[in-house]
Formats: sequence, structure tokens, C-alpha cells
Amino acid sequence: MRALTKVHLRRGRLLLWAKYSAASVIATVISQLAFALCYWFGTAPIVATLVAWVSGAVPNYVLNRRWTWGRSGQKVPYLAIVIGSAVAASVVTSVTDHLVQPIESHALKTLLVTGSYLGTYAVLFIVKFVLFDRLVFARTSPAPAGDRDAVRTPATTSSS
Repeated sequence: MRALTKVHLRRGRLLLWAKYSAASVIATVISQLAFALCYWFGTAPIVATLVAWVSGAVPNYVLNRRWTWGRSGQKVPYLAIVIGSAVAASVVTSVTDHLVQPIESHALKTLLVTGSYLGTYAVLFIVKFVLFDRLVFARTSPAPAGDRDAVRTPATTSSS
């Protein structure tokens, strides 16, 4: 029985990861398009990052809340995580923009700065999953007696 529960938990974690990944891909496509368009038309990297962040953060939160975790999350930790991500992306894109200024091709500059924006979120992808799972959308109420291993809280986790 314990082995069956472990398999069920592992499958549930894989499904959670797949849903998170799909929601992230959708938000990333929206965000990347917003950033690339803003930067292409001459918007400063920090402004392009802000526009892209808002464009992606809204669908990302809605998809993760309703579809991935299926429950409302804690707003303050969520905001801290996504604002921290936006700040990191702003720093990275601004530095990249500064470094690519000697390049004459606007298309190449756009590609490189947009790539740095994507790279920042690629690096943060796993970190954000763990923080969302353990802080933002963590279950804090006890599970039914037969399902105690499935409970995830910020303080305790199941090993699956």
C-alpha cells in the first residue's frame, strides 16, 4: 500500500511539474513577445522588462492558481517572488543593453537583449517552482487521515 501511495505521489508531482511548465511556457511566450516588441521599437530595457513582466505575470498567476495548484495562493510571497524576478531581469537586460551598444545591427542587439531576458527567467524557472510550491501555494490544512504523506507545507515536505 505504501508503494502505491508513493507512485501516486510521484505521478502527482510530475503532473504538477508539467502543468507549471506549460503555464510558464504560455506566460514566457507572451512576456518575450512584449519585451522584444518594446525593445525593438526603442523602449529602454527597464521599461521593456516592466511591460513584459506585467504581460506575463498576470496569465502566469491565473494559470498557476486555477490550473497548476488549483487553489488561491498567498499574495505577499507571490508578489515578492515575481517582483524579485522582474528586478533580476531588469538588471540583466540593462547590463546586456549596455554591453551590446557597440554593435551596429539593431536586430542583433534586440536578439541579444531579448535573449538575456529569456535567460534570466530560464535560470529562475526551478527556483520559482520550489518557492511557489513551498510558500505561495503550499497546503497548510491537514489532509484526510489516509493521505497525510500528500500534505505539503512550508515546514515539511514529502520526499518524492
